[in-house]
Parts: sequence; structure tokens; C-alpha cells
Amino acid sequence: MSRLRVTVATGDYDITRPLLDGALAPAGLDLVGVTMPSPQRHWRMLTHREFDVAELSLGSFCARLSRGEDDLVGLPVFPHRRFRHGYAFVSAASGIRAAADLAGRTVGVRSWQTTAGVWLRGILEEYHGLPLDSVHWLAQDGEDVPLDLPDGLELTRVAAGEKVTDLCAAGRIEGLIYPELPRQVLAGDGTIERVFDDPKAAEQDYFRRTGIFPVMHVVAVRAELVESYPWLPRTLCEVFEESKRLALRRLDNPRTVSLAWLRALQEEERELLGPDPWHYGADALNYRTLDTFLGYARRQGVTARPLSAAQLFHPSVREQIPAYV
Repeated sequence: MSRLRVTVATGDYDITRPLLDGALAPAGLDLVGVTMPSPQRHWRMLTHREFDVAELSLGSFCARLSRGEDDLVGLPVFPHRRFRHGYAFVSAASGIRAAADLAGRTVGVRSWQTTAGVWLRGILEEYHGLPLDSVHWLAQDGEDVPLDLPDGLELTRVAAGEKVTDLCAAGRIEGLIYPELPRQVLAGDGTIERVFDDPKAAEQDYFRRTGIFPVMHVVAVRAELVESYPWLPRTLCEVFEESKRLALRRLDNPRTVSLAWLRALQEEERELLGPDPWHYGADALNYRTLDTFLGYARRQGVTARPLSAAQLFHPSVREQIPAYV
């Protein structure tokens, strides 16, 4: 019996490693794993559809779907989540110490559509008193999907060759929302400071208030494959789930990770976030998280029309669940 060969592009995470290194042999599938940095993977899949299955920016995936581009089918698999309070920065020269004080100032972003930015802008507006239309936003890169920003939001591009991280370090812009830690922060040179002095505490407080562990990426499959093989979405969900299960089981052995207090860190995380913070599936908790993101994305013009979490996924993996509170 022939097996379907499927290329799967994801990040090189512990929870995807069993899928990538051949530890899994699902019935009917030959998996060919590919890893590469996120921006490159996203662009290659969104622009050229180079892979059969790929982990994608949630922001870009939702932006395409809201504009009627349905050549990619979503799965409720989220290989990458991250709290984002630690990625809001100010120039040390600005004297600003609170997010609300960025009103009337210039804040740099890598791109408007970047999922991390959508989350953090939404959180700063909803919980920290920063109206988005009070800021002049400055983008470093172009967008994977063309956008039409709503009236009142001002976004311009940097000059050719400039980087928003360098502009912030030099004091030429006051703030920065960035998906990675700027090199100046990693070097500890003092030119860029965090908005939140204790990001971990701020993130834990956010989770206690909302129950949300922000989703950054979603997995998508080429639609024509799903049309030819209707069983594929559910099988892929099961493969990703098994890969995560094997990875977490390995992590339970303290000999597999070179951290002195691994067990204490695990216990602290599980006490707050629960037994499986990285859980997949179209369940009430994930729907709440995704609908929060979609509300931010619509407010910020990332999506062209309102979407609900259920609309992101193929019907075969979209569970019928009661409305959440």
C-alpha cells in the first residue's frame, strides 16, 4: 500500500523534534521534516506554498483568511506560544517608564502584522492605558499580506537600511515592540530598557487575570491536499499531539535537560499554567485565546473582516463545544 509523502516545515522545538527526526511513523504517511527560521518559513509558505504542511504566523494566516484566501487549511495545533510583556521596550534616553507614557510618541515594530506585535499592542491598550491611535507607529519590514489600517492608526516605514532597534537605541524613537530581544538588550549596553521591570511577574499576573497563554503560530495544510485526502487534517493533528506527548515525557526525566532546578521550574509552571500549557485542539480555552487575538487583529486592521476561532480550522477537526464564559 502506497504512503502519502508530506513535507512538514516547523520550528526546531522539543515538542516537534519527534516528528522531525523520524521517531513517529503514522499510518499512511511518510513525513519529511524541514526546519528553518520563522520569517523565512512563513514567507516561503505564504508566498510560494513550498511545503505541504507548515507552521505559520497566526497573524498572517488570519489576515489571508479574512481576505478570502482559502488555499491553506488551518489545524488547531500551536507549536509556538509566548508571553510578550518582556518584548515592550523604551529608549533609555526617553525617560519613559510606563506604557501609557508612549502616547504621542513614536514606537517601532518589525512589521504591523507580526503576531507578537498584535498581541502586545492589544494588551497594552486593554490593560495598560495606551490607546493605539495615540502612537505614531514605525515599521521596519513590509507585510506578508497587504493591509488596510483603520482610520486613526498611523503607520509609516523606516528609511532604507534603517532598523527600528537601532533607532530606539539611539533615542531617535521612544519605544519599541519587537518579536525578539534586540541585540542591545542581549548585550546589556543600557540603551534600550524594558517597559516592565519584571516581565515574568507581569506575564503571570496577566495569565491569572485572563487564563491566556498567547498563541503565536498555527499549523496549516495546502487545501488541495485536504480535498484529495480528507483524512489528512485529523491524522496530522494526532501526529503533532503524539510528538508533543513524547517530548513532554522525555522532559519529565531531569537527566535530559542540563538545568539544575528543572523539576522546580516544571512544578512552578504547572501550578500556574496547568498540566499541559501547550495543549492543542479546538476546545473552549483555545477558542477564548484565539478569539481574543482575533479581536485585537480586527481592531488593528490585520484582518479585513471579523473572524471567529472556529472559522480558522477544517471542519473535520473543529469540535462542537458549548459557548465559553
